[in-house]
Amino acid sequence: MAGNTRKNARTKLKPSIDSDEDHRRSTMISDKNPNFKLRRERNRGRFSFRFNFLLCFGIFVFAISTYFIYNYLKNSSYGAQLPRVITPFPAPKLMDLPQFQGEHRESLYWGTYRPHAYLGIRARIPQSLVAGLMWLGVKDGQYAMRHICQDSDELSIYGWTHHNGRNYGRQLINDHGLILETSFLKSKGESSGYGGDWAVRIDVHSDKSVTDENIWGTGHLFFYVADEGGNAISVGGDVVDIHESSLLASGLRSDIGAWQLHLESADNLKVHYSGFKTPHIHNLSDLVQLHLAYQVRRLGRLELPDTLEHSSNILIFQISAEVPFKADLAFLSGADLKSSRVDDRVSSLTGESLGKALMMKKNEFEDEFERRFNLTDKVDSESIVVGKAAISNLLGGIGYFYGQSKISVPAKSDRKADDYLLYWPAELYTAVPSRSFFPRGFLWDEGFHQLLIWRWDVRICLDIIGHWLDLLNIDGWIPREQILGAEASSKVPEEFVLQHPTNGNPPTLFLVLHDLVSSIKTGKFTAAESSEISSFLDNAFTRLDAWFKWFNTSQLGRVPSSYFWHGRDNLTTRELNPKTLMSGLDDYPRASHPSEDERHLDLRCWMLLAADCMQTISKLSENDNRLVKGYGITAKLLSDFETLNQLHFDNAYGAYFDFGNHTEKVRLRPQLTMNGNYATQELVREVLEEPKPQFVPHVGYDSWILEQQIDLISNKSTLWTNYGIRSLSKTSSLYMKRNTEHDPPYWRGPLWMNMNYMILSALHHYSQVDGPYKERAKAVYDELRSNLIRNVVTNYYKTGYIWEQYDQKTGKGKGARPFTGWSALALLIMAESYSDGWGMSNL
Repeated sequence: MAGNTRKNARTKLKPSIDSDEDHRRSTMISDKNPNFKLRRERNRGRFSFRFNFLLCFGIFVFAISTYFIYNYLKNSSYGAQLPRVITPFPAPKLMDLPQFQGEHRESLYWGTYRPHAYLGIRARIPQSLVAGLMWLGVKDGQYAMRHICQDSDELSIYGWTHHNGRNYGRQLINDHGLILETSFLKSKGESSGYGGDWAVRIDVHSDKSVTDENIWGTGHLFFYVADEGGNAISVGGDVVDIHESSLLASGLRSDIGAWQLHLESADNLKVHYSGFKTPHIHNLSDLVQLHLAYQVRRLGRLELPDTLEHSSNILIFQISAEVPFKADLAFLSGADLKSSRVDDRVSSLTGESLGKALMMKKNEFEDEFERRFNLTDKVDSESIVVGKAAISNLLGGIGYFYGQSKISVPAKSDRKADDYLLYWPAELYTAVPSRSFFPRGFLWDEGFHQLLIWRWDVRICLDIIGHWLDLLNIDGWIPREQILGAEASSKVPEEFVLQHPTNGNPPTLFLVLHDLVSSIKTGKFTAAESSEISSFLDNAFTRLDAWFKWFNTSQLGRVPSSYFWHGRDNLTTRELNPKTLMSGLDDYPRASHPSEDERHLDLRCWMLLAADCMQTISKLSENDNRLVKGYGITAKLLSDFETLNQLHFDNAYGAYFDFGNHTEKVRLRPQLTMNGNYATQELVREVLEEPKPQFVPHVGYDSWILEQQIDLISNKSTLWTNYGIRSLSKTSSLYMKRNTEHDPPYWRGPLWMNMNYMILSALHHYSQVDGPYKERAKAVYDELRSNLIRNVVTNYYKTGYIWEQYDQKTGKGKGARPFTGWSALALLIMAESYSDGWGMSNL
């Protein structure tokens, strides 16, 4: 996962894109003056004078208003000349294509698109009706509110055991012995509004292996609905006496028409509520806790006060009962909610009918999983359970976000370096790496996500890729990290928010696109799917071409056919080795002294992949033959071994390396700094010898891409472990070294699933084709695959999670949890389903 080390944005410019209301207000001029009255004059001269006066006055007003409007527009993004960095790419949006409209769009309208919440539901529109779940857990003998996924809650497990990405999911949560099973189901009937209806079942019970059945006593759930558009929500009937009426809330929206939320249960539930009027929902749990605390102090009861603020757009319902209990919530939409059929619709989404529907969806998921991945004869039953969790959490982690990225502005005489511009308002439908730590979009992660998702549902895959490519600006750049909207921003420290237009990110989407084209050729898709993929690629080509050209111009090295990641900090005095966040391999060792002379091996490989993919797409889409030829020439140039060896092969080590201005004699040493009357100690970088242009002698993930590296990979003294391949060799001077006082090693030894997946992809290729390394590659492949699967499965059953990375010494999960972004590639490793797109394996 790409980390963040950006400077604090202490000073902000006024956002360059103001609201429409501000724009209208700034250009509005009043012509009404109660002290100025015009009288009719019969005298022609007076009339002429009056006319001339008004004409002159009008010209004056026009001139003044034009002056202010001009200056306003000149200094805002409403002007005709937007800064290029926030100017959209001038091509039709991919999400406006016919294949993403109609039934496709409606089928994906509702979903569990708020992955940062333990259970969060919304529609794929900017100002949606949203719903979510909170509950009271117990930690250290005290109640604690659960709402947003966070590691500090220390839950034994939470995550989707089943999820199909469209209309069904089942999640298991273990909160210190309190078990919650949350199920989600969508239904589309004749009377349903746009997007259909949906239901949520919450089954609450105790873990008998951990605690006595009755130790929990009363359980408290808090289910809420909130209208981001500010529309008022009404409480339905006598909510406190839920047995008289199942209606909790109702409202009206332009997208779905009238809607109702109903609650049904066979258990003895108690219901209380609170209503709020606020545009924000990311701090909703704080509001609930304040109300509960007030009630406890005032009445000694842990219950909401049954009150509403005027025109409340958020309603929270407290559902309390003795554990165990079960609650079904049914959401109905459409214009026909006053008819007698409402009871039938509620009945079909609750109780026994809901139970049968959920079981049917579960069985459908099981069958589809087996058909897609065919694991039965490849791994054991325990591994299959983990494989299901991997794809379910990746699909259940798909979110919808809307907002504006903050783009760093280069320092000028009248600006500070941390000023920013706002990107245009944009939506993003994307899988997220981690619901707790990284619940937002990351560009280089997304390519790995889609290696799984296209194999499950290619239409969802194309939808996600289309959203990302629509973020392309006129220069062909895409911000690498997407922090869109208040909820996403609430999870990110301010200093990490700015995106830098000089910085790229590995174009991993080409891995997926290459796979899709190859799969069309080999007949893996239906005729309809092949047609949609081809149409998508044809329409996406101009954007992909611009994206490639951005890399091929902005990230070029000084030596022909070389590239390096621009944006490294060459002034830092705090980092042992200046990070390369834009490469995705944050603290992986590069040249000690960043310069224009650097040559980065990994970026050159990504460019070969991209050029080869663009050539393939060009042929499929029947584009201008000159484009096909041009990309073919580039791919041939970048795949030339002689040039590659000249630029990156070190004969002394027998390995491929980066090149740059480098010295190994760098260290962090303590230094005392006086702050007033107090002295503080910090670590500062110390260079003990002058750097010189040379290969950067650190063996790691940069070195695996050619077949002659197999022996290096399998060497236990360098990269090989019993759990997978290290990210950095044990022989490296920076192996497991901290990069700053506060930054522990990240890509300096631990095992990462995405890199191990690509290593296996290459080994699998060499084990299948004739050549001198066939048998050796097969042996190393089999052992590495077995080690990786065993370790991921062992950790899952011990801890309840798939992890961001794994310790190279013990195999123990490390970093973020759950991390079911690219770590979910463990499923493809189980299935032996590898990417055709990693062109390096075919050199």
